[in-house]
Amino acid sequence: MGISFSFVGKEKGRSTATHLSGCVIAQLNIMKKFELIEHTADMGLKAYGKNLAEAFANAAYGMFSIIAELEDFKEKEKRHIEIKSDDKESLLFEWLNTLLYYFDVEGLVFKRFDILELGESQLKADCVGEKYNPKRHQLKTGIKSATYYMLEVDKKKNRVQVIFDV
Repeated sequence: MGISFSFVGKEKGRSTATHLSGCVIAQLNIMKKFELIEHTADMGLKAYGKNLAEAFANAAYGMFSIIAELEDFKEKEKRHIEIKSDDKESLLFEWLNTLLYYFDVEGLVFKRFDILELGESQLKADCVGEKYNPKRHQLKTGIKSATYYMLEVDKKKNRVQVIFDV
């Protein structure tokens, strides 16, 4: 008995998949992590989640997927990150730029982001990845920083948006 998946549509940032196995049909909602935003001379993304913490994690994942081919990186090194800021928008800005700092200074490319705490003005997370090795890894696009331009944190829809200076 074979199993097949076919995507049948999109609904509010989710792709709907139908699973066929004999006579059993089940609907699965598969939420996309992020989507890139077209912007002149810069690059951006919208990230989604089941909650705002997952949207923050997916924004970080999306940012690093712009920088490198993440499939080539292993989960070898972990960094604990704590950030305090005035509000959720500043927190997103500081979160992404702190991760870029680790990339710029230590060469760390993170691919897993475990948000341990996300409050109104603070974030605690464990980030896991590997140091960039030019013999094994491929970089795609350099990101200088996250910007405040068009920065959004939508608490009701569990969505964030950020534009990067590339």
